[in-house]
Amino acid sequence: MTALLQAEALSKHYEMRGGGPFGLGVRAVLRAVDGVSLAVPAGTTLGLVGESGCGKSTLGRLLVRLHPPTGGRVNFDGQDITGLHGAALKPARRKMGVVFQDPFGALDPRMTVEAIVREPLLIHGERSGGERSGGERGGGERVGAMLERVGLPASAASRYPHEFSGGQRQRIGIARALILGPRFLLCDEPVSALDVSVQAGIVNLLQDLQAELGVAMLFIAHDLGVVRHISDHVAVMYLGRVVEQAPKAALYGRPMHPYTQALIASVPALSPVGRAERRLRRARVGGDVPSALAIPAGCRFHPRCPQAMAVCREVDPALVEHAPGHAVACHLY
Repeated sequence: MTALLQAEALSKHYEMRGGGPFGLGVRAVLRAVDGVSLAVPAGTTLGLVGESGCGKSTLGRLLVRLHPPTGGRVNFDGQDITGLHGAALKPARRKMGVVFQDPFGALDPRMTVEAIVREPLLIHGERSGGERSGGERGGGERVGAMLERVGLPASAASRYPHEFSGGQRQRIGIARALILGPRFLLCDEPVSALDVSVQAGIVNLLQDLQAELGVAMLFIAHDLGVVRHISDHVAVMYLGRVVEQAPKAALYGRPMHPYTQALIASVPALSPVGRAERRLRRARVGGDVPSALAIPAGCRFHPRCPQAMAVCREVDPALVEHAPGHAVACHLY
């Protein structure tokens, strides 16, 4: 299947200053994303999971060029967009939408819902009467139709973000992300700030919209249950690298990397489990994620890995495909 969005050895490093007067002392490099390659085929969802601080959100923003990469390439819809800036990047950005984690912080409280959802249309030069028909407090036809598509009444266009619940605000954010009819949607932990009672509604909405519009998605989350529900493929990230990537059924049915096994083992079980899953639930790890300022030599997971070998402390394993579509970076295979 042809990839709509593809990253090749993508990296983002930040130079940190510290010590001495005015912070001009020793410099260190924070490797937030460190050589990630992945692909999102058209019309599919890639789930990206990992602990907080592993670089998931930074990777997502690199893919849609909200941040410039330090190294590597981003190809979107057959075009290398890595070095594009300004007006040259605008056509690609028209085909991308972003749903942010905080549904309130992502919306300007001084703007009406109509102005928020309509803003991408104005930025990209769509100033026809249909989008401007209601004036500043009114609801244009296209904006009203999009609000109804995400489960809000068209009359919501004249209201302000503070008048809505968290789940409703996220629906406004989704409407804004989809108003231009993008081919790719970055969902950066879109349900983690919401009550559990409304998370399912947002996830189901995204699935329905994907089926209706054919949009591809990168769905970033730390909740493996949500990722299992919405994704076609799953990539597991640890300390700036993808350590395992596979179709959803393969990754949850036979996780290969010890870190993936530990993540799945951490999901609470609400029903009796089989012998294999009970064994997997014992695959827990301790300790904390090392700092991206001081990444361990060799396999970056080895200080926490219960199956670490001597080679793990010396050689950084490459991400290698060991089954069709199932790649893992681990010396055990």
